[in-house]
Amino acid sequence: MAVAHPEAPTGAAAPRPRTRPVDSSASWPLRDRVGLALCWAAGLALCLICAAIVLFLTVKGLESLRLSWLVEHPTADLDQSKSGGFLDPIVGTFLLTAVGMVIAAPLGVAIAVWLTEYARPAWLARAVESGVEIVAGTPSIVLAIFGLIVFSNTALGFLSAPVEGASAFGRSFLIAGAMMALLALPLVIGSVREALHALPGHLREASYALGKTKATTIRKVLLPAIRPGIATGGALGTGRIIGDTAIVIVLLGGTLQIEGAGGLPILSTLRGTGQTLTSYVYNNSPAGEGNAPEKAYAAAFVLMLVIIALNWVVDRLAKGQEGITWIR
Repeated sequence: MAVAHPEAPTGAAAPRPRTRPVDSSASWPLRDRVGLALCWAAGLALCLICAAIVLFLTVKGLESLRLSWLVEHPTADLDQSKSGGFLDPIVGTFLLTAVGMVIAAPLGVAIAVWLTEYARPAWLARAVESGVEIVAGTPSIVLAIFGLIVFSNTALGFLSAPVEGASAFGRSFLIAGAMMALLALPLVIGSVREALHALPGHLREASYALGKTKATTIRKVLLPAIRPGIATGGALGTGRIIGDTAIVIVLLGGTLQIEGAGGLPILSTLRGTGQTLTSYVYNNSPAGEGNAPEKAYAAAFVLMLVIIALNWVVDRLAKGQEGITWIR
């Protein structure tokens, strides 16, 4: 027997769904409100510091920069303010960064994938994690001295310019790039591992359900899904390489112009010496010997533009690839 349900009276308002009251910080305990205020203050202070640095370099850089300096080679002179531009340091910056990231990017992605997806044997995984943490906390000057000791060995003389005597020169773009890769490696590994941990488990399960192996799942599912994370790690590593000075001064030779080491054109340049924008800024600053602070400001401004452009490109790439996954 059917039972008729009573109908709501005509014109009666429908019951409103219950909503949770808005959480206002005014109702928080005092210590929580103080903590929130300190967080706001720290964030605003960081923004103000960054804005001050950018504004200072922009003003001083535009006052000092001459466009001709971007295409002129530096020349040896007691007064660097009247001796050419900084084309070679610009080229050296990009060349050293490319060498470092060619080593650090694939190696960092491979280590991160192994630590996240395999981590066997366990003792080796713990040892690798400890090694990454040690490298991340080691000052760059220590890595530079270590690299100088290692690459001055005669057996590794083919990586740098030939010199007379029993030892190798131990300074070149290849050697400096190899040690720069150690600086970028922890950043790449950390970013890729974080991206892999953030992936939902059903991506792996769906791939396994289709009969894909673990290696195929990593190659065709996980790696395409974490392209923004890989790009972020690459940007962080690149910025770390571009901004370092100690390794450049110790392991790149510090010559004003890029000097090849003979042989094939590209290999000759990689085995040769030079400098980057960071070492150029240091040498021409009041702390250096160039005595050309206007060139230091101009080179620092160009360096800042390079880093900002790099971050913008990586941010666009990451946003364009966000959320894109597929199974082949």
